Amino acid sequence: MDPDPGGNLYDTATFKACLLTVAFSSLYFYKTGKQEIPFKPPTPVPDTVVVTVIKAKPPAKKKKTIYLTFDDGPNKGTRNVKRIITAGQLPVTLFVIGEHVYGSNYQSSIYDSVSRDTLFEIANHSFTHAFENKYRQFYENPDSAVKDFARCADSLNLRTNIIRTPGRNIWRTDSSRKTDIKSSEATADSLYAHGFKAIGWDLEWHFNTDQRLVQSADDMLKEIDLAFANRQTNMPDHLVILAHDQIYSNSDDSCSLHTFIDQLKQRDSFEFNFISQYPGVGKP
Repeated sequence: MDPDPGGNLYDTATFKACLLTVAFSSLYFYKTGKQEIPFKPPTPVPDTVVVTVIKAKPPAKKKKTIYLTFDDGPNKGTRNVKRIITAGQLPVTLFVIGEHVYGSNYQSSIYDSVSRDTLFEIANHSFTHAFENKYRQFYENPDSAVKDFARCADSLNLRTNIIRTPGRNIWRTDSSRKTDIKSSEATADSLYAHGFKAIGWDLEWHFNTDQRLVQSADDMLKEIDLAFANRQTNMPDHLVILAHDQIYSNSDDSCSLHTFIDQLKQRDSFEFNFISQYPGVGKP
């Protein structure tokens, strides 16, 4: 039986169509392969790193230094001063009088006690306290004044050259030169020339003729604030307080000293030191 002539024709047409399709497809891909494709830069990836800004802490505020000093010991109030200072754990400087150390067994005993205590620094307040308060005579004779301080230093074997002149607010250090009464200048200069460093005071805790304190503890604190605020101290940010041992034999005044120290210590703006650390004093 012969093949169907219609079916053969169909097969031939189909084959031609497929061949043309392959040819056109090959030509298309050949031409498109020759074309230049424009370059597109890659899209930048956003920076996802988190930067944390750390704020610097403000610098710590510089503290003001207070130097608490006591004159005229050892005497009947020194033991109370020692008890209060020990309770407050505060460094203080005692300006002692040579004659007082040898005045009685009690005075010698209390001097031995404070001189061994690390809270107390011992400094020189002369041997005779200006020939027993003869101030004019004392300061008119520089050589005699120098000898009186030297006698105190030698007799007590003092380890410091720091002095306080009796009855005079005199400064003679490497950075301070002040004299409250002009007639005392020659003696003050002579003391400094012989190696002594004279320390005055910025604020005094006064007492009256009955040996009682004039200012209260609150009054003293206000005066300290005013002195710093008005720059009324010998050195900026340093304040020297003068007190006297004998006043604190009274129980009420001893309580005032205790309260005063507690109030001072509650202030974060204050720190405390021995007078030997005062600017310009330096090493002996």
